[in-house]
Amino acid sequence: MNAATAPESPESTMPSPTRLSNAPRGTTARAVRGAFTGGALMFPATLVVLVVIVLPGLQLLRYSLNRFDPVDMMQAAFTAENYLKFFTDPYYLSVLWTTIKVATLCTALALVLGFPVAYVLARTQSRFKSLLVILLVFPLLVGNVVRAAGWMVMLGNAGFVNSLLVSLGIVPQPIRLLYTPFAVVIGTTAVVLPYMILTLQSVLEGMDFSVEEAARNLGATFRQTLTRVILPMAAPGIAAGTMLVFILCMNAYATPVLLGGTGITMMTPTIYDQIAKANNWPFGAVLSLISMVVTFALAIASHWVIQRRYAKTMMT
Repeated sequence: MNAATAPESPESTMPSPTRLSNAPRGTTARAVRGAFTGGALMFPATLVVLVVIVLPGLQLLRYSLNRFDPVDMMQAAFTAENYLKFFTDPYYLSVLWTTIKVATLCTALALVLGFPVAYVLARTQSRFKSLLVILLVFPLLVGNVVRAAGWMVMLGNAGFVNSLLVSLGIVPQPIRLLYTPFAVVIGTTAVVLPYMILTLQSVLEGMDFSVEEAARNLGATFRQTLTRVILPMAAPGIAAGTMLVFILCMNAYATPVLLGGTGITMMTPTIYDQIAKANNWPFGAVLSLISMVVTFALAIASHWVIQRRYAKTMMT
């Protein structure tokens, strides 16, 4: 038997001590380089968040502890009277509660209306899919003020909606739609709906739709397939879209002002009135901080509830 066909000895197939000693060292070095690269990539975004959010938030916190003065606008102090004013005044508590209700309703409507559209866009193989996505994104190129003005024309007493209702005989005379909570909900939902659809679509496109087909082949009804297969798999997109849309609704300004008028008062217009009109910077800072904390707390809570609920559904 020559050397070319001779079988390898067991000793030749075993890793050498040098190879064993170098493997952990190389793995550790790659891990260190990966951690350093990840930290370097995260640093710019972290710096932006620190400069844009954290530092102004700390400044608002300091302003909120000052006293309001009609002449000087603000006197340096360290008092909690502005917070006591908010939590003891039923008017401002009702404004916060109204904002939460409107934001929750708009988020729910955007989810119900947007999920079917996102599902169809994710599943379609049509050559017009890109055109449909462009049409979906197009409203985002128009400012909220312009869109609110369009809804004012639609919902006015002589607008399209009232004219249609009267011509069909549904109502004998025009009804008041503008400057009502209904107008604010409709206008705000229309503004945030593209964000919900795009967020859901990005997650649904990564789903394996063969799982849905397998469930249908095994005898599952449409409702069972939706609740036990599609929604649990789409839970990350639902949670992300719900959080994004809820934050946008809580901080809406142009739509509540133009479509709500005096018929409804929300937090963001109230903050503007305190700072720009009343020049009460300390109390405006209090309203800003409370609105920000409540918004993030409820958004994170909804994200956690959705993820936990559908995680349990998938396990069962």
